[in-house]
Amino acid sequence: MSWTSGLVKLFAGTPQHPVGPDGKMALSDHLRELRARILKIALVLLASLVVSLFFYDRIYDFLSQPYEQAVAALPEGTQSEGTVGGVGGPLLLYLKLCGVVAVVASSPLWLYQIWAFVLPGLHPHERKWTRVFAAIAGPLFISGVVVGYLTLPKGIEVLIGFTPENLTNLVDFGYYLSFMTRTLLVFGVAFEIPVFIILLNLAGVVRASSLAAYRPWWVIGIFLFAAIATPSTDPFTMIFLAVPMIVLFFISEGVARVVDRRRDAQAAEEAWDDDEVSPL
Repeated sequence: MSWTSGLVKLFAGTPQHPVGPDGKMALSDHLRELRARILKIALVLLASLVVSLFFYDRIYDFLSQPYEQAVAALPEGTQSEGTVGGVGGPLLLYLKLCGVVAVVASSPLWLYQIWAFVLPGLHPHERKWTRVFAAIAGPLFISGVVVGYLTLPKGIEVLIGFTPENLTNLVDFGYYLSFMTRTLLVFGVAFEIPVFIILLNLAGVVRASSLAAYRPWWVIGIFLFAAIATPSTDPFTMIFLAVPMIVLFFISEGVARVVDRRRDAQAAEEAWDDDEVSPL
């Protein structure tokens, strides 16, 4: 029973010193809790990886679908084949595919562990906003990943289309998976930009009037970012990333405008109260 109780304590991360009323803890207790959170994240990732191994065929079919759609849409005379290099290549591809799915599928659980570690150190009003943005950031990131997945076939088709007719484009699936991961990550992070804008507005760093004044430059910057970040040279993929980003930017500008109005009204009310009680 001693080793089981020790294992439970290891994963619990219970503080060994008194915790202050404001949540302050000793450094050793912070490190103990951090160790417990990391162990829980590792356990979640390992369990997700084991489960995903049983669905390898479905995972492979789903992740290879953008490439297969791109090859089917290639013009006549352009050829491409998927390959796996090396003796251990198939095993590495097997683990890599399942690992990517395990990280994505278990993201709510390990993101919660990170959030739960940071939460005690925040003020009450900061905790309220972190809950709101934690609820918004996840769906936005997933939406960006979905949009990126839908644009991949067209982007891959354009890139492979540069292959001369007398050559065959051999696509290493390890490289293809890395290419797909980077693309989906770019789309997912791009959809998080409104969250950062609103956070800066709530912190008082950026006002809605400043966003409106530089709106044309924001739009140009978004198109430049989309042109650089997207994998293909066709305008379709760039527009598919830029248009949602512009819409989300306008939404964040509207939210910032509402926040500024409330903040200005509250400041004016406080100033009026000061005048009323002032002896002058």
